Amino acid sequence: MSHLIGLIGSGVGASLSPALHEREGRLAGLNLVYRAIDLDQLGIDPAATPELLRWARTLGYTGLNITHPCKQIVLRCLDQLSPDAEAIGAVNTVVFDGTRAIGHNTDWSGFARGFARSLPGAAADRVVLLGAGGAGAAVAHAALTTGAGLLTVIDADLDRAAALTTRLGARFGADRAEAAGPEQLPARLATADGLIHATPTGMAAHPGSAVDPDLLRPDLWIAEVVYRPLETELVRQARAAGCQVVDGGGMAVYQAADAFRLFTGLEPDADRMLEHLSGLVSAPVA
Repeated sequence: MSHLIGLIGSGVGASLSPALHEREGRLAGLNLVYRAIDLDQLGIDPAATPELLRWARTLGYTGLNITHPCKQIVLRCLDQLSPDAEAIGAVNTVVFDGTRAIGHNTDWSGFARGFARSLPGAAADRVVLLGAGGAGAAVAHAALTTGAGLLTVIDADLDRAAALTTRLGARFGADRAEAAGPEQLPARLATADGLIHATPTGMAAHPGSAVDPDLLRPDLWIAEVVYRPLETELVRQARAAGCQVVDGGGMAVYQAADAFRLFTGLEPDADRMLEHLSGLVSAPVA
């Protein structure tokens, strides 16, 4: 069986998703081709995402992965949403089913599985989430689903943070989430058990760290969403400060495994995909 899959996003030229999916497909006996559609390289505005979806469906794609900054833009051009995607308000996986485009979110389950694998039983009475975009919305739902007490959502766009906490409140209870601006990060981190970083900062195309290293301390765990490079500046700083760290590799693999299942109908070998990722990340970032 043949599958043509694509990845739409900005700065995705360094993505490891094509290699992960194609190798797993080959080992599963499939003819699977996975292509990155880098908006930056092609000079395409993210607002053209709906048109890209129409072309992909016309060209016979099985489905698409969607990443920054298109996870919320894509909502307006889908025919149906899975319950999780609808609740989260962001889509990272689109499956074409005949004439319909169906949106799913595997980011939240990928984060939850990766976190549980790396830090089982970690304290989570107070957790700070930095970033309220598509990835942030997904990991916010994952954090509250898996037992976080109070989640503080911090974003440079306070209205976006507030909108996310409103959706979280409707699903989990109004006392489970609060919004704050970046100036509140030092105070919120001072009393937090952990920090989840879900902004593009640290990606190959967006180097740096969104967190002052002076705010890090040994009893604070750090969970990173960025996986390319696997050791972001925040991950390096957190390890140097003695924090327990969850890098972005687990989320990358488990969300890919869940998407692979949606695309192909086959159960992937997630442990095998984790091993493959370990080999891939040793290569230099392009």
